[in-house]
Amino acid sequence: MYEINKEKFGTFLSQLRRERGMTQKDLAEKLYVSDKAVSKWERALSLPDIALLRPLAEMLEVTVTELLIGERVAPDRPLTVAEVEPLVGGTLYLRAEEQQEQRARRRLWGRCLALAALAFLLEMLAAARLVPIFSDLSVMLWLPPLFGLLFGVYFTFFSAEKLPVFYDQYRLNFVSDGVFHMNMPGMRFNNNNWPHILRAMRAWSCVVLAGWVPVYVALWLALDWLEAPWVVVHIVTLLAGLAATLDGMFVPIYVVGRKYE
Repeated sequence: MYEINKEKFGTFLSQLRRERGMTQKDLAEKLYVSDKAVSKWERALSLPDIALLRPLAEMLEVTVTELLIGERVAPDRPLTVAEVEPLVGGTLYLRAEEQQEQRARRRLWGRCLALAALAFLLEMLAAARLVPIFSDLSVMLWLPPLFGLLFGVYFTFFSAEKLPVFYDQYRLNFVSDGVFHMNMPGMRFNNNNWPHILRAMRAWSCVVLAGWVPVYVALWLALDWLEAPWVVVHIVTLLAGLAATLDGMFVPIYVVGRKYE
């Protein structure tokens, strides 16, 4: 399949941006992407998503065709079939490349989630010898990892990789995707911070799934060694579990969401 000439595209993009007195950061803010993304385009390290071609062309006052060709086309010169076909193939290549990258990310995080789940099962078998699994305290032993697994499966395999374009046009502090709903007051969701939020949620899912059982067991054994009253043990482990489940999930979302907003 025809591939867009990244070097020519990047050089032309840099030229158009400078002609309009825009910095990479200025252009990035208008497109709701990072300035690092614009830098990669201009250095021929990557190409913009296909959905960004039209708004990018409009901002630089050229056509999408000229943007893909990497040069201006005279208004009175019609393009031949031989010139159009590679452009169509090029846009298909962009779409295929984008989808391939998304599948590769999902496979990578899927493997991480599977390893975390395996670690959880092995840790539960070991914990059965140290902690009374079927006691009143047992719910906080498996509840945080269960949430981690559920959210990990969703954010790894089912979540949208991109938000609808209206998230970039309006200040929306909620995300609604099928059965999934998230509301974060004081933070705006858009396609600039959404990839970082996805990565943070996938990482949190793996960490809580693989790491909570050892933390719980160590905490329970420490309180038992200190001969803490049962009520204290119950309250401390409950608060720790809630912190791992709720704070551990929403704090990273808020931090990276605000940072890349």
